[in-house]
Amino acid sequence: MFLDDVYGKPGHLIRRAQQIAVAIFVEECRHLDLTPVQYAVLVATRDAPGIDATRLSEVIAYDRSTLGSVLDRVEEKGWVERRPSPGDRRVKQLFLTEAGAGLLAAAEPHVRRAQERIVQPLAEPQRQELMRLLGALVELNNEHSRVPLKRAL
Repeated sequence: MFLDDVYGKPGHLIRRAQQIAVAIFVEECRHLDLTPVQYAVLVATRDAPGIDATRLSEVIAYDRSTLGSVLDRVEEKGWVERRPSPGDRRVKQLFLTEAGAGLLAAAEPHVRRAQERIVQPLAEPQRQELMRLLGALVELNNEHSRVPLKRAL
C-alpha cells in the first residue's frame, strides 16, 4: 500500500502522536496563549525558583539554543522574571511572577483535559500500558536525545 514504508515505522507514529498531542494542548490552552514548552518552563520555574537556563534546558529536555526564544516570550508576557545570579552576574536566574503563577493555576484544568483527550480513544488498561511503554522507550533511549533529560532538580 501507498507509503507503508513510512506509516508503519515507530518514528513516524511517534512524530504523528506528538503532532496530535501538541494540537490538542494548543486547542485546550488557546485562550491562555500558552504552548506546551512554555507550560514546561513555567512549571519548572515554579518548582525550582532561581533555576538558570542551562539547568532548565536539562530538566525539560529542550534545546538550549531554542529555549532562549521561549524564555524571551514568557518574559515578554510577564510570566517569568530573569535576575542576575548573586554568585555570577553573567548567569540569569528565572523566577515565576504573580502573573505566571496565576496563569499556571488557570491552565491546570485545561492541561489536564488536554492530557485526558490525548489518550481518550484508549480503554483504561491500554492507557496504562501506553504510558508504561512510552516511559520505558524514552528512558531507555534518553542518551540518544540531542538534549538528554536530567530529572533531579
